Amino acid sequence: MKILVINGPNLNLLGLREPDIYGKEDYASLCEKIKKHADKIDCEVELFQSNHEGDLVDVIQEAYGVFDGIVINPAAYTHTSVAILDAIKAVGIPAVEVHISDVSKREDFRQISFVRAACVATIAGHGTDGYLEAMDILSGDAK
Repeated sequence: MKILVINGPNLNLLGLREPDIYGKEDYASLCEKIKKHADKIDCEVELFQSNHEGDLVDVIQEAYGVFDGIVINPAAYTHTSVAILDAIKAVGIPAVEVHISDVSKREDFRQISFVRAACVATIAGHGTDGYLEAMDILSGDAK
């Protein structure tokens, strides 16, 4: 199984940006954690991060025929991007939406997720372990 993990805007600043909400783990540590988990569940994984919506759409489109699953934390684009929703729907690759914080307990605008409509599951509020849970769901190893 090949899984593409996509991170949206500002996730490259993980550990610096609002650590009381997103934790102190930095982006490099998150990437290493994901790679180790991929080895554990016998999956190939590729990671991608961008602060640009079009780059996220491009990488989703390029995943067609290459990846078996997508883990996506669209970050702020969760609440605004019909383009990312449409890209996920277009490629038809099973996707799991991940949020480090519990968006359901935050500002009203964070209650809206355009991306969720194209995803098989959403994991929110489990910290960076949510990425591992998403990988387990896609690989069939979910407990």
